[in-house]
Order: sequence, then structure tokens, then C-alpha cells
Amino acid sequence: MAFNLNSYPVVYRARYSAKAGAWAEEYLEKPHKKPQEEAALGEAEAAALIDSRNYYADMPLVSYTSQYGFGVFEGLKALPQKDGGLAIFRPDRNAKRFYNSMKGLYMPPFPEESFLKAVTEVVRRNAALGFRPAYKAEWEKDSFMNADSVYLRPFTCSEGGIGVNISGEPYVLVVATTVSSYFSPGTPAALVTDRIRATPKGTGWIKTAANYVSSALAKHEAAEAGFVECIFLDAVERKYIEEGSSCNVFFRLRSGELVTPELGDTILPGITRASIIELARDKKVKVSERRLSIEEVMSEGEECFLAGTAAGATPITELSWQGRRAVFNGGKTGELTADMRDTLKGIQYGTLPDTKGWMVRI
Repeated sequence: MAFNLNSYPVVYRARYSAKAGAWAEEYLEKPHKKPQEEAALGEAEAAALIDSRNYYADMPLVSYTSQYGFGVFEGLKALPQKDGGLAIFRPDRNAKRFYNSMKGLYMPPFPEESFLKAVTEVVRRNAALGFRPAYKAEWEKDSFMNADSVYLRPFTCSEGGIGVNISGEPYVLVVATTVSSYFSPGTPAALVTDRIRATPKGTGWIKTAANYVSSALAKHEAAEAGFVECIFLDAVERKYIEEGSSCNVFFRLRSGELVTPELGDTILPGITRASIIELARDKKVKVSERRLSIEEVMSEGEECFLAGTAAGATPITELSWQGRRAVFNGGKTGELTADMRDTLKGIQYGTLPDTKGWMVRI
């Protein structure tokens, strides 16, 4: 996983005041040198600089977030464009989901317009300091699967507190870093885990930090067994596909139907998921959002791919469940999977026209 903890120097921070009923905002410029000077630092010096950007001495350590995972976050990308610019992919959708997630945890929700301004300004200010990846034509050779982008992480931290409670005066921060290929090289095989990610009437639809503990454990166990990803089943009947460790999942069946599990309170409403549904329907593909059993996938699955901000549209060619193994499309990336990946990446990196207005230029 090519996330990089070396955060860019400019950070956005806001704090909600219950008394004022408003958010106080600021941009912090953490310690930094010129990017080329940072790249030339020795290991110890580089680690010290990274630490200086990753620590915040003026925020509470003991909080509802640190003690109970009570917080929400988002992930979105600003992508270098073929024409030399930078553009963020569908930040309005992240803004809405962030608002809904905070509301779902009974926090004062962060205004969508403030979210949009914060993420674009963080990218702009860091780029002005030289912190941004440059477009490379070589990325086109593998459909941008190993291309760099600016990864934006908006997240909340609660006020200081101990004892199980909700947050009434949260912080919102937006940090930026670089990310490239999400999955490690190797056979793109997934394991159906027997762990449970989310239960009905729970928080599965909210992008809350607490949801990702089970996901991290299941993905670690899958990796220990030689798989790149895990797939969760439903918590009640234990037979319906839900999602991956941090992404949605699609299956093309032998009939030609492209199926992804229908949204409910146990499945995160992915922005890449929604985009792929729209792109596939534009290409006259029959797309269904419905319950999809593991038995149907094992017997009728022809292609499989993961969908998410970090994953993009990543092919899965094998799926293992209870000792059974399904191989999709002869172990090769399927035609529809490749089409969805290439179309999505082409729009994001500016090699295909953005006819939908999804890309917000910086």
C-alpha cells in the first residue's frame, strides 16, 4: 500500500464552538524545506521533519476519538493532468458524505461549502510551495495503475473527553500527501473472510474510524494467507456479498449483468462506485444494485473488480470461500473491468474528456 505519511506542509484546521454556533478556521504551515531539498535529506533528518508535520501539540490526546474511535474521515484525490494542471475528482460528493457521516454520529456537521473550499485551498497552497506530483506520460502504459496523485484526508477529532460520549465541539482537519498504487504486486486474489464488518442498525453506512478495525484485521489475515484483499458477507444470513476491506465490489456475471450490492445501512455509499455505475450505464451495460449471494458469484461470476478512491477499479481474478476457488475470466483482467478502469482513469488524469464535469480544476 503506497500511502505516504510524509504529509504536505499546509494543513487546514477548523474547530466548532457550541457557544458561538460556528466554525473557526485556519491554515497551518508546518515545517518544510523545498521538495528537492527534502528529497536529499538523510534518513534521520527526513524522519524528524515528517514527525514535525504529523504531530499537533495543541490538540487533546485523550478524547472520544482516541479512546473510542469516535470520528469520521474522507479520502479523495487531486490528480495531475496531462496538460500540466491539477484537478480534484468529485469533491462535492465527498463533502456531502462527510456532512452525512458527522450528522450520523450526532456531531455538528461540517458545511459542504466549507469542505470544498478547504480541500481545494490545501491543494492550491501546497502546490504553490512545490508539493505536488508532475504528470508522467509513462503512467499511460499501465492505465495509470501506478500513477501518483495527491491524496486528501479530511477527518475529525473530538474535543478532550473520557467516558463514552458524543462529540459536541469537534475539530476538522484536512491533510495532503502522495499516494500511488494501492495494492501490492502479485496475483489479484481475494479471500471471503468470516469476520463481520457491519451489522444492521449500526454504522456501516458512515465513514467512521471505528468501522475500519474489523477491516484492518480481516485484510491482515487475508494478506497472511497470500491474498491482496478480503470480501465481507452480510452479518445476518452470512451469504450475501457486502464489500471489501475499504472499497466496494462489482461482479460481471456470465449473463453480462454487472452487479454491485445494493446500498443499505451496512454498506458505504462509495463515490467511485456511483461513478462506475454511471459510466457502465452510459456504455449500455445492464447494471443492477441488488442482493448478490456468494453462491451466485462462485457459480456465475465472470469478472470481479474493486472500486474505491484508492483502489480505482482494480481487477480481482480469483476468489476463495470455504475451501472453494473461483477463477474469473481465465485469471486475466476482464474486458469490462479494463474498460471501466481505463475510462475512469482517463477522465481523472485528463486523457479523456470530462463530459460530466466531475473534475474540479485547481
